[in-house]
Amino acid sequence: MSWRKKDMTGSRKNLNDMQSITKDRISKEGMMYLFEKNFGRICQNDTKPISEIRGKALSSFRELGFPNKRMEEWKNTDLTESLGKIYDYNFDPVSGVAGKNIFQCNIPHLDTAVIGQLNGWYISKDVPLIELGNGIIMGSLAEAMVRYPAIVEKHLAKYAAFGNNGLTALNTAFAQDGVFIYVPDNVQSPKPVQMINVIQYTTDIFLQSRNLIILGKNSRLSLVHCDDSYNHEGSFSNIVTEVFLDENSFLDHYKLQNLNNNSTLISTTVMQLEKAAHLDSHFLSMNGGLIRNNTRIDFQGNDGVANVYGLYLMDRKQHIDNQVFVDHAKPGCTSNEIFKGILDENSSGVFNGHVLVRKDAQKTNAYQSNRNILLTDTAKANSKPFLEIYADDVKCSHGSTTGQLDSEALFYLRQRGIGEDSARMLLLYAFAAEVVSKINIPQLRNSIEDMIKKRLQGELQICEQCVLHCTTPEHPIEFNIDVSKI
Repeated sequence: MSWRKKDMTGSRKNLNDMQSITKDRISKEGMMYLFEKNFGRICQNDTKPISEIRGKALSSFRELGFPNKRMEEWKNTDLTESLGKIYDYNFDPVSGVAGKNIFQCNIPHLDTAVIGQLNGWYISKDVPLIELGNGIIMGSLAEAMVRYPAIVEKHLAKYAAFGNNGLTALNTAFAQDGVFIYVPDNVQSPKPVQMINVIQYTTDIFLQSRNLIILGKNSRLSLVHCDDSYNHEGSFSNIVTEVFLDENSFLDHYKLQNLNNNSTLISTTVMQLEKAAHLDSHFLSMNGGLIRNNTRIDFQGNDGVANVYGLYLMDRKQHIDNQVFVDHAKPGCTSNEIFKGILDENSSGVFNGHVLVRKDAQKTNAYQSNRNILLTDTAKANSKPFLEIYADDVKCSHGSTTGQLDSEALFYLRQRGIGEDSARMLLLYAFAAEVVSKINIPQLRNSIEDMIKKRLQGELQICEQCVLHCTTPEHPIEFNIDVSKI
């Protein structure tokens, strides 16, 4: 623990006790003190290598601190208001719900293996770690550290670098639990896995969970990752997900975000693809106060494929920031990005797509597209697709458009007896359909289509006069828990 004592030197100035921290905005010094104060609880499941990683991450955070608008990559996203709140920190597992919790998704006919988190902690109905007969392991990352340390140590913090990212460093130092999924070589998951990350707390809460997904050679997995809040309390979620795709594996990945307007979500997802690995990833942001998706895809083997799709619907003062970095380090790989946004009222959106093609990455195919529709004069979009190419035998392109609805198309629909509001919704739905059509799970695609229709109406109930008729009634995800015991 010598590193801990060294890192804390100088961090105790003007910090007499925990109360002095929680009465002020979040600060680098405050987080350092919180780590020291709760060291035993944070590190209780650590092996020696993981403890060393925490130490290095904490040192990085001490140097980097929280991001601010003076940083180029953060100039369009301001965390000042989010960091100015007073948050609770939940360093102990959720109590009073084991064996009683039910994470249930009521999307009709969607057959998934559901695993869930409540306020940053994995919640198990029966056991904290499920071991299937085909070798698949899924459940609590904290439990996996204890029972499968060799697997965790091989992959944890190996893909999400924290040396130049303060929030990733903070998560690496603080994260206690999250979801762990391991699919061994030559195994295909018999059904999609659904991770439901629920926030439901009586006061504002600061959460840091860590997810680790590992796919072996020739394996296959469909993963639906849902971020939901079940009340209107504020939250700051700093979540890091690391995904490893070994040779010839396939991951069909869905990230669904539906949070309240008082939420801040910083979601960092790093995926490493080995030879001939295939990734389809979908980021669907329906609601949230401030959302930033940091997505990195590293091709570390030849002939990999990564399709990354994004759709975001923002209104009021909501803000969405999608940062996508694709590193073509090996030859013969293909990446394809399509991100679309519909921004209403005073909302704002950011897209920053960076594709790096290294010198030896010949035969690379890389495509980027970002399109935004602004429904008001006060909505804003900042788009920056960027190609950095050092190889000469490549096919790469990028494009970006931001504007309003096509007036000619709107006129065409109006001339055929469709009201103005219905015509606008039809055009917006058609705009979003390009991304939605990429969803490979039919039941999920139908549900997302209905959610978009309701979102475009500006309400969560079916409007009988709407030209966009939903195929199914509203089916909310139910989470039956006695919250009075949380």
